[in-house]
Amino acid sequence: MSTPGPERVPSKVKVGKTSGQGKPPVGGKSAPKGGPARPGGGPGRPGGKGRKQISPVKVSSGTNWGPIVIGSVVGVVVLGIIGFAVLAVVRNSGTWEDKVNRIQGVVDYRKQKNAALDSRVHKAGPLKYLTSPPVGGDHNEQWQNCMGDVYTAPIANEHAVHSLEHGAVWVTYKQGLAADDVDVLKGKVQGKDYMFMSPYPGLDHNVSVQVWGYQLKVDDVHDARIDTFIKDARLVASMEPGAVCSNGNTTSDPVPAAAPATAPAAQPSMVASAGK
Repeated sequence: MSTPGPERVPSKVKVGKTSGQGKPPVGGKSAPKGGPARPGGGPGRPGGKGRKQISPVKVSSGTNWGPIVIGSVVGVVVLGIIGFAVLAVVRNSGTWEDKVNRIQGVVDYRKQKNAALDSRVHKAGPLKYLTSPPVGGDHNEQWQNCMGDVYTAPIANEHAVHSLEHGAVWVTYKQGLAADDVDVLKGKVQGKDYMFMSPYPGLDHNVSVQVWGYQLKVDDVHDARIDTFIKDARLVASMEPGAVCSNGNTTSDPVPAAAPATAPAAQPSMVASAGK
């Protein structure tokens, strides 16, 4: 039989705060820097309060030019519309003389106050004029028919000027102008009251358009100024408002020479007879 030995006493193991066994007390000190990781935290994180919050990365975006470009385009369009409206108001304001004088290239002979151009005496026979084609001055007592008439040969200035006095627009073109161009001009005249056209010898431009006291010369039959001149000056330029354009001369014949003036017949002298 064996002899019983000394009674074994179980040893006590003291669990330290950093032994890793068990959970540390709430509010306990954190492990030293670089120590073991705590649950839910990285190594050496103070207080073991979880992961450190990461600041969001700021991404610098470039300027969005789309709305800026669109806004600029819209602004330009709006300014263009406003400018056009203002121009239209200005264009339609003022007297008809103002409108005609705003047409580039128009010569205003009325401003010259030239007696030879302003004279409106009816005279027989061929007459001389200061401008070519003429825009005013003395003229024949018979006007050229101007009810949209298209003459294919030169007409007498003396008849044409009388038509200008009535408010007609006279469209003239250089002799030898291409047939297609002549047709373009014909389309502006034919069948329209207070309009007439004819070729003009020695014309220094392809086209010359005139009313009494105003003239426009261009080289292109498609020039928009021709239509503007006709619209702004036809009828209103009349020196005799209400005068007709019908029942006028319809030929291209030149004006015949004026008949020579005849001396007044001698009056018989009264001789007193005496002694009878």
